[in-house]
Amino acid sequence: MTDITTHQASRRRLLIALAITSSFMIIQVIGAYYANSLAVLADAGHLFVHNSSLFIALIASSLAIHLAKNYNDGYQKAELTGGLINGCLYLAISLVILYEGGERFMHHHEGKGPVVNSYLMSVIAATGFLFHGAAAWVLYKGRKASFNVYAVFLHSFFDLISTVSTFVAGILIYLTGWSVIDILSSMLIALFVLFTGVKVIVGCVKGLRLNKAKLPDVADIESAIGQVEHVENVHNVTVMRRDKELVVGAHVVLKQHCTKEKHDEACRLKVEQLLAQQFNVGNSVLQIESHGCQH
Repeated sequence: MTDITTHQASRRRLLIALAITSSFMIIQVIGAYYANSLAVLADAGHLFVHNSSLFIALIASSLAIHLAKNYNDGYQKAELTGGLINGCLYLAISLVILYEGGERFMHHHEGKGPVVNSYLMSVIAATGFLFHGAAAWVLYKGRKASFNVYAVFLHSFFDLISTVSTFVAGILIYLTGWSVIDILSSMLIALFVLFTGVKVIVGCVKGLRLNKAKLPDVADIESAIGQVEHVENVHNVTVMRRDKELVVGAHVVLKQHCTKEKHDEACRLKVEQLLAQQFNVGNSVLQIESHGCQH
């Protein structure tokens, strides 16, 4: 479980990465027009959905910071709903690229295919390598602090690899003159985006169905733990559902006069039993602070 301070630091990294990738997305769209490259345009469409999903995640995290003390049910639903919207965008963009690719393929066989500027295509891909490399480096530093940052880092890393494939496609077109390589490359990217979109939609629908069961109230959990013997106060309580199982995290501060041997472990066990019995919590992450206890 990450606390709010760590979450804010992770959000700053995500904002920097979003600024970098959004800048390159604009370059890709302009470059795709002048290079007449469907592969570059397909990659720009993929990057657009990636950026929009990141933007929605940032909005959800901002709401979580300002309107709640933890990552609660509402925050998860906001993320899942945003993911569902982006999954639909993935499908729409992939279908448009596949349709356009099919049209260009037919025109290519008729000898009416557009001329691809392979040099500009390769330059854009090489520029993208620098942009994605910078974004991946920013995220790499904070990947251990946040799962969200780690997930976006992996995506940026794969984007980095995709720029290499586009660069190679540009070189092959330059050497062979086969503009059909651009069409095939774009359709491969579109199929990958289509597969990703279906996967995202299925995952979000499953998550929203699981979240129909209301999560326990944070205030009720804080109150219940606060009544456990030797507990002075409870804070940073987080509640979420993971793989159909309730997960609770909390920072538990014990009273100063607790002096029993292995008292921390005993109190942890009491809190875990309470969570399991009263709230049906299958897993808990508890940070126990002795508050000056001398064991």
